[in-house]
Amino acid sequence: MAFAYYYTVRFQDTDAAGVVYFANVLRICHEAYEVSLAASGINLKSFFTNPSVAFPIVHANVDFFRPMYCGDNLVISLLPEKIGSDKFEVTYEMTVDEVIAAKAITRHTCIDVSIRSRQELPNYMNHWLETNHRDAEGAERRRSREEVM
Repeated sequence: MAFAYYYTVRFQDTDAAGVVYFANVLRICHEAYEVSLAASGINLKSFFTNPSVAFPIVHANVDFFRPMYCGDNLVISLLPEKIGSDKFEVTYEMTVDEVIAAKAITRHTCIDVSIRSRQELPNYMNHWLETNHRDAEGAERRRSREEVM
């Protein structure tokens, strides 16, 4: 099954119209990303404070399909995919009551922090990508079989 993160929308996530503020969608997605890393055994403290390697976001995109309100219970499904030896992309699908409310993408590049140049993804990130991508593909295959039956 794809990695799923559960989040209840809080008042602080919303704007004056009472819906989730667009920038907060990416914050919530990043929170889901962090939890998925920790769930795969990556130590978040060393991951985010490691002085030799970083994974900056070089592109982000969000599409909105329905409003999300304070109190909504979101399910955020992650599908990470390696798109090169030094980069990966994470697709997020946010649902409320099994209805897609938003989809987001973040693209990350692996860099050597000291010289600010690209480098190949380390083994632990390749493992995280492979494990989560394979799990998500298995869930998609099961879902498509269920639709056929």
